[in-house]
Amino acid sequence: MNLPGISLAYLRAKPLATALNLLLLALGIATITVLMLATQQIEERMGRDARGIDLVAGAKGSPMQLVLSAVFHLDAPTGNIPLDEATALAKHRLVKRAIPLALGDSYRSFRIVGTNHDYVAHYGARLADGSLWAEPMEAVLGAEAARVSGLRVGAKFAGAHGLGAGGEEHEEEPYQVVGVLAPTGTVIDRVVLTSVESVWEVHEHGKPAGGTREITALLIQYASPLAAATLPRTVNAGALQAASPAYESARLFRMIGVGVEVLRAFGLVLVLAAGLSVFIALTNALEERRYDLAVMRMLGASRLKLMGLLLVEALALSAAGALIGLALGHLLMEVLGAALRAAQQVPVTGWTFVAGEWWLLALALGVGVLAALLPAWRASRAEVAPVLAEG
Repeated sequence: MNLPGISLAYLRAKPLATALNLLLLALGIATITVLMLATQQIEERMGRDARGIDLVAGAKGSPMQLVLSAVFHLDAPTGNIPLDEATALAKHRLVKRAIPLALGDSYRSFRIVGTNHDYVAHYGARLADGSLWAEPMEAVLGAEAARVSGLRVGAKFAGAHGLGAGGEEHEEEPYQVVGVLAPTGTVIDRVVLTSVESVWEVHEHGKPAGGTREITALLIQYASPLAAATLPRTVNAGALQAASPAYESARLFRMIGVGVEVLRAFGLVLVLAAGLSVFIALTNALEERRYDLAVMRMLGASRLKLMGLLLVEALALSAAGALIGLALGHLLMEVLGAALRAAQQVPVTGWTFVAGEWWLLALALGVGVLAALLPAWRASRAEVAPVLAEG
């Protein structure tokens, strides 16, 4: 007796019910898949972007905004800070390294970041073409910024005021591209790098505004574990603000975690609803097939084979729904990733696999088996003679 063939024949005989069960299960699995892919990739990406940065010092305001703007380049800065105070902090005995950042302009929504060569070294970036900047108004493009903009070494471009599209362009102070970085999988791929002096020149036309130089933030690496306990308090006691990327990132994920859990619960409800639907469908099918099952018993099919018939049917349905759901989840993730890449946000992709997807497949198969157990047991216990007598 070919159990898979018979089970598939039964499923084809009820196309509408089969399609609805597949749809419910696929939607639930797809929802959970998208959440798993998105959260894991975003956490990994933000972890790589913040690695080695113990503290961010900047203007007073929201600590999370300071971290999002200075580390991940996803928000507007909280303001600027005096260069002399930033320099004094960089020379503090508890500071191993301090990387200056001067923000405020962009090119086609890619942030223009005034900094020094330590920023490139921090992310382990290497040149794919050209060289690093050596003079003011020279710029180096991250891999994604170069790919989208189409700029190459030797090209010139004008930055725009602000961190989004539509800002006033500084046409009188164009940058010249002197280098392009190879992809790193970090935030440096999505920025345009230049010297701090270039940012000053664009905004001050070579002269300090009011006699005071300013930068936007300092990315700080501690010189010793003692710094974690004392340096933030020291910074906050003065005119600057200290923010921990690790703490603010964790706080951000706690804030969005509620929404993620709600969506994950919704996906589980859909999976369980699909299991209930399979149970109802198999129970109803059992009543319709009583005569067929009795004939099978008369022809020599054992009780175990009759149980196997319904179990195989449920497994085929749940496996197909799970595979369709996984494929749909990856497709939706790639569509979302394309939208995020177009907006120069944290990039994600659907062309990756996470270990938790094996558990999703196991969950779907488990739900299918549980839904089929009672109908399968009832099928195996049915008496042959009374059913055949009924016709």
